[in-house]
Amino acid sequence: MSVKHHIGDDFLIDYASGRLSEGWSLAVASHLALCPECRGRLAAMEGAAGVLLDKLSPQLDAEAGSEDDAWARFRAKALDIKVEEIAPRVQRASAPTVIPEPLRSYVGGDLADLKWRALGRGAYQILIDTGDRETQVRLLRIPAGKPVPEHTHEGRELTLVLSGSFRDRDDLFARGDIEEADGDLLHTPHATEGEDCICLAVTEAPLKFSSWIVRLMQPILKI
Repeated sequence: MSVKHHIGDDFLIDYASGRLSEGWSLAVASHLALCPECRGRLAAMEGAAGVLLDKLSPQLDAEAGSEDDAWARFRAKALDIKVEEIAPRVQRASAPTVIPEPLRSYVGGDLADLKWRALGRGAYQILIDTGDRETQVRLLRIPAGKPVPEHTHEGRELTLVLSGSFRDRDDLFARGDIEEADGDLLHTPHATEGEDCICLAVTEAPLKFSSWIVRLMQPILKI
């Protein structure tokens, strides 16, 4: 498996600092379990954070800026650091399963243990409970060769591929790949032929579907 689409710096830095809500953190942690490169990036950022905090502490104590101002300065400096300059502490992935930890603990097992709820047209979902009210977290199973209806977003969305793959515009997303989307993107992700696409999807607002029929069903389907 070679992951080609990685989590962005913004999400990764906020994850390292503990600033993400549970839903976003679950998506990032599950991606990290499948992506050695991003585990290395995270280790490098954590190492950089320790060095920067040591250097910035006297300066921040002397300045009258707010806590948010201090964080903004730290974040800007951290983004300027090249990962290659710090030796990454890469962790080994766990035993091969379709659903990695920590996600597996949330859903109660691997694929054979899941109880899907039909969405129609061969698609299924599982809503995942978390402790935050900021996000909605779900597993999606999209039939091989079928599209997700055209939609955009009222907020951010993270989609992590666990099994199979999907195409979105000119990009192919396979196991371990993660896609970031927001209101600037109008798209119709399409599961590739041969295997259902199973994804973890985290959103902070309902999707905005182009089809009025799908919009009519949204309150029932909770999408």
